[in-house]
Amino acid sequence: METSRLQHMMSSQGIKGPPYTFIHGNNKEAAQMTMEALSKPMALRHDIFPRVQPHVYSCVNRYGRNYLAWDGNRPELVITEAELVNEVLKHSVTTFPKRKPTFFLTGLFGNGLVTALGEKWVKQRKLANYAFHGESLKNMTPAVIASVETMLEKWKGYVGKEIEVYHEFRLLTSEVISRTAFGSSYLEGEKIFDMLNKLSIIRSRNLWNTPLINKLWKSADMLDLS
Repeated sequence: METSRLQHMMSSQGIKGPPYTFIHGNNKEAAQMTMEALSKPMALRHDIFPRVQPHVYSCVNRYGRNYLAWDGNRPELVITEAELVNEVLKHSVTTFPKRKPTFFLTGLFGNGLVTALGEKWVKQRKLANYAFHGESLKNMTPAVIASVETMLEKWKGYVGKEIEVYHEFRLLTSEVISRTAFGSSYLEGEKIFDMLNKLSIIRSRNLWNTPLINKLWKSADMLDLS
């Protein structure tokens, strides 16, 4: 099989990885490990790698900093060494182009900077550069401060009570984006942010799906997004 030949070839170069599973590759295992990790409470520590990317964490410990993984039947060379990551991101854009976005990634981000390719990406990147220029970021400071002050003022009503910090900081992020990008409050665009959150949940729920599965069988999630 082609997969076995590729695994053998990479292994001869010192690159190992989890075995290929028919149709799913490693996607189903990765999704299951992520759901299991997120279902348990996390201790107060800075080491969040095992929680947010448990499958990558497991593979790095088992196979090394760089390993071969499978996205469905598509092989992926996963690189975690900082020097190699820098080489790919900064010096080899034409050699290592972005992968074609999946159905759910396109549903989440549309045809924007995250998913765009080629000349379209270049144009969007130039437009985005202005927004992230140092002077532009400094001008956003008052809006960020106002958003944080609004949140802290609300927290005064929760003295002696538990606060769902994840939810609060998700709202804070949305509020900052609303103020800095659109000049409005989060409440004015609440429906849009709520829909984006639901899309991200759908995407994570269908992470292990492959193009082959999607052609043979469409889940209720995919029918809703069609």
